[in-house]
Amino acid sequence: MSPPRLFVAVLPPAHALDELRRTVAPLRALPGGDALRWTDAPGWHFTLAFLGGVDEELMTELHERLARAAHRTEPFPLRIGGSGRFDGRVLWAGADGGLDTLGLLAARVDAAARRTGLPVEPGRSHTPHLTLARGRAPTDLRPYVTALGAFRGTPWQVTGISLVRSHPPVGGVPGARPAYEVVAGWPLGR
Repeated sequence: MSPPRLFVAVLPPAHALDELRRTVAPLRALPGGDALRWTDAPGWHFTLAFLGGVDEELMTELHERLARAAHRTEPFPLRIGGSGRFDGRVLWAGADGGLDTLGLLAARVDAAARRTGLPVEPGRSHTPHLTLARGRAPTDLRPYVTALGAFRGTPWQVTGISLVRSHPPVGGVPGARPAYEVVAGWPLGR
C-alpha cells in the first residue's frame, strides 16, 4: 500500500465557506460554466505545503516539527477575498488580511517538511488560494475572475494549521472528487 498523500493547510471556518458558496453559486450559470469541474466547500482550503506520500516512520518527527512551526506563529486575521486564475485552467478565490504572516507560516511549514526529509519543492512562491473550478482545456476564465474580484468575506482569526490526507476520487465514477480527512492539527502561538 502506498503511503498517504498529505498536505498542510489553513481551513477556513464554516461561516467563511458559506459566504463563498453563496457567492460562487451564480457563477456556475455563466456561459461555459457547465464545462468546468466545480469544487465544493469540503475541498476549499489554503494549502501551505503539499507533502505527497509520507512514510509512517516519518510521521512522529513531522508532527513534532509542524507543532513547532505552528507555535512559532501567532494567530492572525484572514478572510477570503479577490480571485484569480492559473493558466486558463484553474479559477480560484484569494486571501486578504494577514498575508505576510500566512506567507511566513507557509515558509515555516515548508522548512519543517524539508527537515523531516520530505522532498518539498524549494523556492516555490506561495499564492494563497481556494480552488473553485478546473477546466480540462484552457478556458477564458476572465468573466469568473471579474465576477469574484470584488468579493471580500467576513474576517476571521487563523488559530491553527491542519495536516490533511487526500483520498483520490473513486475511479470510474463520473464527477468523483478527492475526499479530504484532517489527521492532525496544531494551534498557533504559545
